[in-house]
Amino acid sequence: MEIHKTDTPSRELLLLADESEASVADYIGRGTCYATYDDGRIVGQYVLIHTRPFTAEVVNIAVAPDRQRQGIATALLAHAVDTARRAGFRLLEIGTGDCGLGQIALYERCGFVRCGVDEDYFRKHYPAPIFENGLECRHMVRLRMELR
Repeated sequence: MEIHKTDTPSRELLLLADESEASVADYIGRGTCYATYDDGRIVGQYVLIHTRPFTAEVVNIAVAPDRQRQGIATALLAHAVDTARRAGFRLLEIGTGDCGLGQIALYERCGFVRCGVDEDYFRKHYPAPIFENGLECRHMVRLRMELR
């Protein structure tokens, strides 16, 4: 699977991973987007930003619904790790809603470890409640990986 930097990310996928237009608008201009394609259509992408000294974060990662559970997200995360490492970052972070059990499991399988919780993150920063797996997402679970 080839993953390339893109200046034209899929807005639909960005909003699939992050329902807040304001949030996406905030980081899309500060980050670098990488995508994988199938017949000219973006089927998976992620956005990487430099957050603090020696630290990068995957702030958005999404795979088209019809292409999920095919290893695309795993490949995108491996690419993000390699890209961050080659850029000299020492820490790679990622966050997701507390109800995103599948996402948390994926990130942990890829080597990320839980490092904290931003309590009431979604209630404080999103205009409407977000529901996943039948539950309201309130907290952001933070995970990180040390890059060596």
